[in-house]
Amino acid sequence: MSVTTPTRTSKQAPDADLATPFLTLAPRRPFPYEYVILTVILIAGAALPFILPAAEMAIAVRVLVFALMGIGWNIMSGFGGMFSFGHAAYFGIGSYTAGFMLVEFGVSPWIGLVVGMVVAVIAAVGISYLAFRYKLEGAYYAMSTFAFAEMLRLFVSGNDALHRTVGFTVPVLPESSFAMFQFDAGSPLYFWIGLVMVGIALLTSIVFLRSRTGRFTLAARDNEMAASALGINVLRYKLTAVAISAAITASAGVLYLQFYMFIDPDLAFGAHVSNNAIITTVVGGAGTIWGPLVGAIIMAPLSDVVAGFLRNPPEQLSFLAGHGGLDLLLYAVILIAFVILLPKGIYGTIWNKVKKK
Repeated sequence: MSVTTPTRTSKQAPDADLATPFLTLAPRRPFPYEYVILTVILIAGAALPFILPAAEMAIAVRVLVFALMGIGWNIMSGFGGMFSFGHAAYFGIGSYTAGFMLVEFGVSPWIGLVVGMVVAVIAAVGISYLAFRYKLEGAYYAMSTFAFAEMLRLFVSGNDALHRTVGFTVPVLPESSFAMFQFDAGSPLYFWIGLVMVGIALLTSIVFLRSRTGRFTLAARDNEMAASALGINVLRYKLTAVAISAAITASAGVLYLQFYMFIDPDLAFGAHVSNNAIITTVVGGAGTIWGPLVGAIIMAPLSDVVAGFLRNPPEQLSFLAGHGGLDLLLYAVILIAFVILLPKGIYGTIWNKVKKK
């Protein structure tokens, strides 16, 4: 009895040919309900400035900043499985690039936004390529991202051209200017622009997750050795997720800069920035499309309440005043609680129960 060995009769891309037994389904297009949900979110969000008191709009913009950071972190760590402790690096690169170009050369923040995203992508891909090249994975990769963010914070703090620890203050214009991304303090335009940025980030997340690139990224996350054995170029897909993640996170930094009109090394590159991105996503649901948004709606107001409480605690708790780091301790407790009790986050847990029904 003879055995016939199949041969390849045409030149085919290794990814497409060898990964077929592993991924038998064609890349899925975004489900219509995802488009519907995104549309509803944007329409409902656009109406908020007409409903919320003007004093609450600052919290609403903060929610959008948290959402952008969470969506960015989720693409790398939730979908890609590359846990990052250093997303402050990309947030800071975005804000500092736009701030430097605006303050020193008068360049529009819109141009600074694009340049900041590009610089963040280059930095993220560069550091991640070196990490993966030398097999830094898991906790080692996470620590390398943290070290990178800290390195940038120290570099900026000691650099005269970047104003050292003083940071950048956005020059106040005599009147509102869309071209310079600056409006009156009570203007809803900051919120609407931020909402559009979040909408684009969510759409990017949807398209990425349902695309061929996203599905191969998920395959590499779930079993990197099997994915590599089946011909998937794991490094390429991981770096793609890193690049998208860094770009979205950098955009959050620019939105923060233009709304608060100030940035310094600690606000841009501090560990609390990375912590905000992580806890926002974990609370909402890492590895889900809508989890970071849910987490942002919860964590952004909570962070504001906690900061206010620690600045002016009740008389019975006056000993808490002036003790920095207590907010980080509280967030660490929340993070641990969710990892143990709700590992899929709020949205992920609810969605799983709905699917079972």
